[in-house]
Amino acid sequence: MKIVSAGFVQTALKKIGWPESQLPEIAFAGRSNVGKSSLINSLLNRKKLVKTSSSPGKTRAVNFFLINQKLMFADLPGYGFAHGDKREVAGWKRMVEEYLTERESLKGLVHIVDIRRKPDELEEMMAEWSEQSGLRRILIANKCDKLSKSACLRSAKIIEEKLGVKPILYSVLKGTGKKELWSAITPLLTD
Repeated sequence: MKIVSAGFVQTALKKIGWPESQLPEIAFAGRSNVGKSSLINSLLNRKKLVKTSSSPGKTRAVNFFLINQKLMFADLPGYGFAHGDKREVAGWKRMVEEYLTERESLKGLVHIVDIRRKPDELEEMMAEWSEQSGLRRILIANKCDKLSKSACLRSAKIIEEKLGVKPILYSVLKGTGKKELWSAITPLLTD
């Protein structure tokens, strides 16, 4: 997809803050520090549209972005790591669950995992949940530039066995997987 325009719309902590939109929407989810924000920037050919940080747990709300005046992206808070008290962390979990179950314009989920790590219980739960809810999921094995090609392929096989979907291998630094990810997103926008 050719990106003509991409811009931040708003941040929302609750349903009342979601932007009113009939445009198709794609959510991006994954562990804290898996590279969700960098991946979105890469996909949109932008360097600083989505704020990135080397510290995990910086995204604490659902951040909405408008692309080409035709679709929305939602950057979700990472799971598995959080700075904050238990009540605050539980609030983030409820916020994400509410968004994923109640957002009518949501067409699919880009589930991002780190290729260097074997999927754990939280990632398996996200895969199971999306399967049970009927939400279409695109699995991304990010940070492929950190491993050799053969190690990437071995790791991708393990990820596929654990999460039930063949992952798209992605590298923000090398641009690997970008075309494949757009090819997977595009059909979701017309349903």
